[in-house]
Amino acid sequence: MSGHGPAIPMTARRSGPLKGTAKVPGDKSISHRSLILGALAVGETRISGLLEGQDVIDTAKAMRAFGAEVTDHGEGNWSVHGVGVGGFAEPEDVIDCGNSGTGVRLIMGVMATSPITATFTGDASLRSRPMGRVTDPLALFGAKAYGRSGGRLPMTVVGAAEPVPVRYVVPVPSAQVKSAVLLAGLNAPGQTVVIEKEATRDHTERMLAGFGAEITVDDSAEGRIITLTGQPELQSQTIAVPRDPSSAAFPVCAALIVEGSEVLVPNIGLNETRAGLFTTLREMGADLSFENERLEGGEPVADLRARFSPGLKGIEVPPERAPSMIDEYPILSVVAACAEGTTVMRGVKELRVKESDRIDAMARGLEACGVKVEEDEDTLIVHGLGQGGVPGGATAAARLDHRIAMSFLCLGMASQQPVSVDDGSPIATSFPIFEGLMTGLGAAVERN
Repeated sequence: MSGHGPAIPMTARRSGPLKGTAKVPGDKSISHRSLILGALAVGETRISGLLEGQDVIDTAKAMRAFGAEVTDHGEGNWSVHGVGVGGFAEPEDVIDCGNSGTGVRLIMGVMATSPITATFTGDASLRSRPMGRVTDPLALFGAKAYGRSGGRLPMTVVGAAEPVPVRYVVPVPSAQVKSAVLLAGLNAPGQTVVIEKEATRDHTERMLAGFGAEITVDDSAEGRIITLTGQPELQSQTIAVPRDPSSAAFPVCAALIVEGSEVLVPNIGLNETRAGLFTTLREMGADLSFENERLEGGEPVADLRARFSPGLKGIEVPPERAPSMIDEYPILSVVAACAEGTTVMRGVKELRVKESDRIDAMARGLEACGVKVEEDEDTLIVHGLGQGGVPGGATAAARLDHRIAMSFLCLGMASQQPVSVDDGSPIATSFPIFEGLMTGLGAAVERN
């Protein structure tokens, strides 16, 4: 499947038990950062388990364009010969980041404090997403950005010739914004400080420390204070990427709602800033267990076993949990539709500026499948119909959004009538083996 080619309509039908081991791809967030920090390090960084979805491939191409030597050795094994902090060359062509908001925002951050100019674009979805949330703080370093109205791509960023360190309070919980500022701070003198009122995924901080940067994280009345000392010499690393919890969410949630299922996801990343979905599912009554818990490369990992859970109950999800599961609300809303009672998701306005307006996309698709939904700017409420109670029988608009497409296909596996999506091609951006993996577990998923 290609996120850039023709539409691929897909349909999922009520499935028999899902059984087996789901070897989901490597973590997308860690994969992006491994390539980027490898490009900024001195020497050769070796990466195993890299997610080879289109989003990450586009980041690899971008690192090559900025002068790093990036090599694909096959089967998720890659190497990056870095150019050092401040060593990026000016790219000769436009940088196409495809569908990846993480890729474009982090790369803008990295180059914003070098005296080079780069132009960024992406697919139709990415070109509609706001970039001002990143270019505004990058301007404080001395960078300039020129884009379309509303701060949209295509956009040219002119890096600061003489960057200055920044103290920045992140206005909304966003790991992308925080990471862009920290990566910009690498090539600024002195100390760059980022303050976030709500903790977001902390892969950037962990990985910067692992590559040898001087970085501290302190909790205070202001929030989480991250202090980075600029202009370090980053040292190359060997990185084993854990499996992506956001991808694991799909076979895990499908197993919970498809009768008789039991699925094991080995070596899944359980960073506490990413694991909010699993906490929420357990509160709903999901039969989830973590086995062989351990630390790998500074990241907590475990083997996750999910079993069919017919007694799922609707709950109110605490809004402060949103940053740790922001990408998982679409599939959570599917589980909520198959639970008894009402599930209330507040504090989720960030979903409106993802690959699509995910609140609207899920609400409209669930309504078409016979589920009652309420929403406002910051809230999604799903009135569950209980196990086997969702009528289905509709086609949902994927809106160029991989998580919307996969969520509705999972709903079709448990609904009374098949559920289709108008385009499954965006799935390739994050989970290129989704179709084969799910059918291998026993799901009835097919291309139309």
